[in-house]
Amino acid sequence: MKAPAFWYAPPGVAARLLSPAGSLFAALGRGRIASTRPVHPGVPVICIGNLVAGGAGKTPVALAVVDAMPSRRVHFLTRGYGGRERGPLKVDPALHASDDVGDEALLLAAARPTWVARDRIAGATAAAAAGAEAIVMDDGFQNPHLAKDLSILVVDGGAGFGNGHVIPAGPLREPVESGLARADAVVVLGRDDSGVAALIAGRLPVLPARLIPARNVADALRGRRIVAFAGIGRPAKFFATLEDLGAVLVDRLAFADHHPYSPDEIMRLVEHADRLGAVPVTTAKDAVRLPDGARAMVHVLPVSVTWDDPGAIRHLLTPYMTFNLPHGQ
Repeated sequence: MKAPAFWYAPPGVAARLLSPAGSLFAALGRGRIASTRPVHPGVPVICIGNLVAGGAGKTPVALAVVDAMPSRRVHFLTRGYGGRERGPLKVDPALHASDDVGDEALLLAAARPTWVARDRIAGATAAAAAGAEAIVMDDGFQNPHLAKDLSILVVDGGAGFGNGHVIPAGPLREPVESGLARADAVVVLGRDDSGVAALIAGRLPVLPARLIPARNVADALRGRRIVAFAGIGRPAKFFATLEDLGAVLVDRLAFADHHPYSPDEIMRLVEHADRLGAVPVTTAKDAVRLPDGARAMVHVLPVSVTWDDPGAIRHLLTPYMTFNLPHGQ
């Protein structure tokens, strides 16, 4: 689904009318956490989560966190949203498609061993049994069943916490204060227009970071006419990235997060771009959901996280990087 526009506008009539339902949603979440005794898998669990529904940049941050850890024995764990497999299943990009394991799982599996599991305890147990010395969990901050050693919240600096209300009155999965109380650090992605750092100052470490497009692709798209399309949490952020690198956007097509593209849909999109004298461009997350025959017709703009202070993330992760690896690994 697409996030309602009022979620990211000053609170109005819709937010006020839906706030009782939001209060009930928050109460149910508190009760679920309070009544659950989390299980630890025996290896460190680092959770990359957020407080809002939709995309905040968790997957790129999860990839950057693992890049900051020198061990080859760090595994990813994800629910596999959008996929049919319940797991625990080790993802094989050569065998599994996004319909099987979800788009995030395929992006993660290109970097490190990745497990899909609706049951996070079973997934973490399987990863540990397969040799994982630490687990980085993409999402799952609100899931109380698996014990977490380190919880890092990701916040989009432009969107922040939206209108500050809980689903369905706003984008929050839980109240900001309760989420911050269980977190160990906050990553603010992009320019902090929403004042997240000021809100958190003195309570938790704040790690500013940016999403940087791959230079070779960015250079190739600079000055070109583009039809941009994306089915992610905040398509507008992708469109702004393309504009910032100097591309000329002649059309912008926003789809729901995790949108499954059909062959006919992509063919119509490619033909639409051709009529406009443009090239179709999408995100890496969308690319893994494209039909096999369509991927060669679409340009992809990969992004990665760059830390404003790389030493800060290394310091945060140091207690979980002291693995007893064989010599030379």
